[in-house]
Amino acid sequence: MGVLGCALLALGLLVNSGCASKPKTDWNSRIGNLTFDQAVMELGPAFGNNQLADGTRVAEWFLKPGPQISFGLGTGFYGGSGAVGVGQSVAVPTPGHYLRLEFGPDGQLQSWEKVRH
Repeated sequence: MGVLGCALLALGLLVNSGCASKPKTDWNSRIGNLTFDQAVMELGPAFGNNQLADGTRVAEWFLKPGPQISFGLGTGFYGGSGAVGVGQSVAVPTPGHYLRLEFGPDGQLQSWEKVRH
């Protein structure tokens, strides 16, 4: 195989590997089988992390931003020799998506939920 053939093969492998989607996590099967430290290794640092008085730890990880709603307002004036217009666009963010994991005093995952705030 020539240099060009090898380069095309390598490019094809990169494109295919980049398009592979990450499998969804079955969080219910991880209850009792995942510690906070393991979650940090998989998901990275938690966005929020609180230790409760009873030893329970509640942590949240950022998943994705919420969609933005945008709209525009404007006005214009047309006269005999020209026109003038003024407009303004406004974007309003909506709540983001987070994964909330709750770890019991034994350090094991005891519940999970996806939340928006």
